[in-house]
This record gives sequence, structure tokens and C-alpha cells, in this order.
Amino acid sequence: MSENKKLKILITAGPTREFIDPVRFISNPSTGKMGVAVAEAALEKGHDVTLVFGPVSLPLPGNSNNINVISGLEMKEAVVSNFTECDVLIMTAAVADYRPVKKHSEKIHKTSDRITIELEKNPDILKEIKKIKTHQKIIGFAAETEDMVESGARKLKEKNLDLIIANKVGTEKSGFGSENLEAVAILKNGAKEDLGCIGKKEAAEYIIKYAEKLKGLKD
Repeated sequence: MSENKKLKILITAGPTREFIDPVRFISNPSTGKMGVAVAEAALEKGHDVTLVFGPVSLPLPGNSNNINVISGLEMKEAVVSNFTECDVLIMTAAVADYRPVKKHSEKIHKTSDRITIELEKNPDILKEIKKIKTHQKIIGFAAETEDMVESGARKLKEKNLDLIIANKVGTEKSGFGSENLEAVAILKNGAKEDLGCIGKKEAAEYIIKYAEKLKGLKD
């Protein structure tokens, strides 16, 4: 690919871990498969890729700039510090919405029948990013168990996205850890494209093709 057609693409992948004590944390079942598939699709098209990933166990692309993080705050810092230089941000990571107010320095021992853990909101990375957005295009994901199109459309507007992939989670055929997505693409102008039950590789190719279109690249 010629230099004038090469994009700098920043991608996030996987879960975050919000530690309660040194051995326990709040997280989710995200495996990072979607984000890695997007990174591989971008690399196959000749783009420069920076991949910010949480704790995952799958192989990562060897020819991308890979940045490992653990918590939502760490992911925010990595995204913000790399955002100004990118052309496209693709947020596939499942960042924890909440983190413990206090992380205990030692393991909490099982001495009571119940304990209470106070949580506070993690920063919404996309809401933070929209404050500094200039030329960049932003693609997000909305993982939902119900009303995914309505929720996706709301998030698209709230976070000033150029495209959002609303996808169903919590089913046997799609979602965290599976090879497929049950998804609808929602565009900035409100148009919707039902992708159906699509493989994550195919979804990744669709996303990169749309990212290229957003930046005015032609086949």
C-alpha cells in the first residue's frame, strides 16, 4: 500500500481487571478475539496498527505495536496518549464500568458471611476521547443483552462516533468468546445495516473497509 493510503489505526481489545485485593478482581468474559481480528484485518490491508489490549491469552499480531494494560484507567491512559497520532480509533475492548473504591493491599480473608465492596465509575474512554477528537474517525462497539439497536444508536450519539457495531451477547451463538457476532452496524447518519450472525473475521474486514471509506480511501 502506498504511504498516502496507509492509515494509523488504534485498536483496543479484551477485558480489563479491576482489583479488589492482590488475588481478586472484577472483570468480564471478553477474550479479545474481536480486537485481534480487527488488528489482523488492518495489517492485511497494509495499515499501521497500535493494539492496546487487556489480559488475554490468545496470540497477538507480531507486526503491530502491542501495548499491554490491566485496568480501565491504564487503558484510558494508553488510548489518550496514542489518540492524537492516529487516523482511526476502533474500540472493541470490554472496559469494566466500575472499579473498587479501595484496593486492599493484602488478601481479604474469609472471616464474615458477607462483605460489602464499594464501587465507583471508571472513566468512559470514548466520552473522554470525544473532547479531543479532531480529524480522527471513531468506531465503537455496544455489547447488549436486549434493545441492542436502541442502545447502540444512543451510544453512537452520546459519544460522537462515526460507526457503532451493536452486538448481542449472552447467547450461545454470539458474544464473548465465540467465533461469531450477532450484530447491526449503525452509521452516524442513522442508517442501519443488519450484519446478521457474522464471523468475527468477516466483521473485522467489514470494519476496516468502512474505516477506509470514512477516511476517503478507495479500493
